[in-house]
Amino acid sequence: MTPPTSPRAKPRVRLNRERVVRAAVALAGDSGLESLTMRKLGEVVGVEAMSLYNHVANKDDLLDGMVDAVFSEIDLPSGAADWKTAMRERAVSARTALSRHPWAIGLMESRTSPGPATLRHHDAVVGSLRGGGFSIEMAAHAYSALDSYIYGFALQEASLPFDTAEETADVIQMILAQSPADEYPHLTELAIEHVLQPGYDYGNEFEFGLDLILDGLERARARDTA
Repeated sequence: MTPPTSPRAKPRVRLNRERVVRAAVALAGDSGLESLTMRKLGEVVGVEAMSLYNHVANKDDLLDGMVDAVFSEIDLPSGAADWKTAMRERAVSARTALSRHPWAIGLMESRTSPGPATLRHHDAVVGSLRGGGFSIEMAAHAYSALDSYIYGFALQEASLPFDTAEETADVIQMILAQSPADEYPHLTELAIEHVLQPGYDYGNEFEFGLDLILDGLERARARDTA
């Protein structure tokens, strides 16, 4: 009787910078950015931590790559669209990407060695605004206003103590039970007449505020070019 042969070991996937960065993004998403160490990342990809330095220079270089990976997920402004549509679509895409990677919110504009996806993104945004008739100064104002809103909303959304409609209702009901309605009448009214209504989703507030900013920028652009 022929002895059974041992199963052939699966070949180890060859590492490169992209795979190391992708694994770091996944680790930060699963366990938080604070859990990201070179030792832990090495365990995840199956190598000694020192082997990672064949692909990233150091922890800062790794973070640069991770931020660049998130920027690569954000849709670039379409050259075929008018500036307002392009900025709206870009903002919605950015918020979606940040909701997938909340660890990145505070890092997106912090890197001193931005990668190619980051630079392409910024260049496309400025180019869309300039193509839409914004002066250099007004383009800078518009970019700052939009990014402040996008990142601020993403941070606030990620910090909320609820995710689903059911969790929202539970949290609000608990707060109402602890707070006399006659002492906080306006908050009680907001909670009952708005937040606890069917279909409420805090995320829907994003596009309302975004449109206010875009409308304001449109008026400012018109005044600037008059």
